[in-house]
Amino acid sequence: MATFGGRPTILRSIQPGQLIALAFAGVLAIGTALLSLPIAVHGRSATFIEALFTATSALCVTGHIVVDTPVFWSPFGQVVILVLIQIGGFGVMSLATLLGLFVARRLGLRTRLTAVSETHTVAVGDVRRVLTGVALITLTIESAVAVLLALRWWLGYGEDPGRAVWLGVFHSVSSFNNAGFALFSDNLMGFVADPWICLPICASVILGGLGFPVIMELRKKFRFPRAWTLNTITVVVGSIVLLVVGAVVLTILEWSNPATLGALDPAGRVLGGFTASVMPRTAGFNSIDVSQMHPASWLVTDILMFIGGGPAGTAGGLKITTFAVLFFIIVAELRGDTAVNMFGKRLPRSTHREALTVALLSVALVIGATLAIMLMTDYSLDRVVFEVISAFATVGLSTGITASLPPAAQAILIVLMFIGRLGPVALGSALALSTQKRQYELPKERPIIG
Repeated sequence: MATFGGRPTILRSIQPGQLIALAFAGVLAIGTALLSLPIAVHGRSATFIEALFTATSALCVTGHIVVDTPVFWSPFGQVVILVLIQIGGFGVMSLATLLGLFVARRLGLRTRLTAVSETHTVAVGDVRRVLTGVALITLTIESAVAVLLALRWWLGYGEDPGRAVWLGVFHSVSSFNNAGFALFSDNLMGFVADPWICLPICASVILGGLGFPVIMELRKKFRFPRAWTLNTITVVVGSIVLLVVGAVVLTILEWSNPATLGALDPAGRVLGGFTASVMPRTAGFNSIDVSQMHPASWLVTDILMFIGGGPAGTAGGLKITTFAVLFFIIVAELRGDTAVNMFGKRLPRSTHREALTVALLSVALVIGATLAIMLMTDYSLDRVVFEVISAFATVGLSTGITASLPPAAQAILIVLMFIGRLGPVALGSALALSTQKRQYELPKERPIIG
């Protein structure tokens, strides 16, 4: 154990990944305690599972709810939820590091290493620049979207200025952080055909889902695509493909469904279909009734949710980059290539292992949680899978069964949200009993595959 001044300290022996997990758990405990206070609710006090579930959903920027947010939670409770969303989207340790920069004007090596682990910064020396850049991007986008939304709710819907500003701020923070919490009982269904509400929220969701490294690079090199890194190219191309394909498929599938898009005019159907394609990027807002969608549309949404958005941002899911690496591994294997190439670059073998590990762990978690919940309830497989993927990918969309699940099933979703926000590999590394490398290699032998 490491020592400080000749005395052992537990903190110095904790790895960055473990510290991040502990920090999230600590903030989650505080959030749960605050939401359990009588001042946080209207009427009866929140049960422990209601407070814990809501705090986890907010901190992990998911959007899953077990109670009606605007009806059940008081203004104090809504502020707590908003603060948890902002902390969760920015990153607990990243925020703590940024505050330390302002207070102390300097960072210790351990603080830098922890921030690097959470922000996926390339070098320790980049931490200060990255964190200040992330803070600036966050405030700029959230402020711009808040102004647009506040003006629309004030001038278009007659909300008083104070209420309009609060609605604008809450939904801008919730959307950029891909949280999906809304201050309307039907989420955004009342604005399904309103482009002045849906499009700013969609833009905020897309930008948040790109990931901070991509946004920071695009800000400097937007006009020079040839200078983009492989990560940026992959996320941008993947996002465009998923958004377009998702919008087209979901719009076609729901076009004649009177319970979703069928009752709207053609322009409203197109906007509703586009919004339905954006939100599975892990945002969780819904402008149409998800519970009334066709099962085929649920399956498409499952796929979009599981893939998720860009890494090192506010999105969850498998991540576009992981999915792209797996796709190009398959292409390389089918073509008989000796190396895996992606957008003109060769991928190192360590990247292959990381992508396969993330994918297999994610699939295992989804299957295990689905099986457990099905044993506890009588809900159909398609609905349970939807809820499980939505929780793991920190999306928040629901077929309407989350609130009626038994506490044990809700506890499973809580665990999935926590793992989904930290990442299965990151949490696995944090829980690993040993990180020592093997000092020898075993003999090589090839089993039969396929």
